[in-house]
Amino acid sequence: MKSTKNRFSNGSMVTIKETGETVTILKWQYVKNMKRYSYIVKEHPGTFYFEEELELN
Repeated sequence: MKSTKNRFSNGSMVTIKETGETVTILKWQYVKNMKRYSYIVKEHPGTFYFEEELELN
């Protein structure tokens, strides 16, 4: 069974894979029905990203 621990925490600097932009995690939540984490970044607060769309710097 896959771990249910989120990969990134608030304040983490990550890169959006699609754009290469470095951003800061503002908040995260577990989306139970999708069984994965979503993240809101400080630079784009109106958009959320899933874990697989981000990578650690």
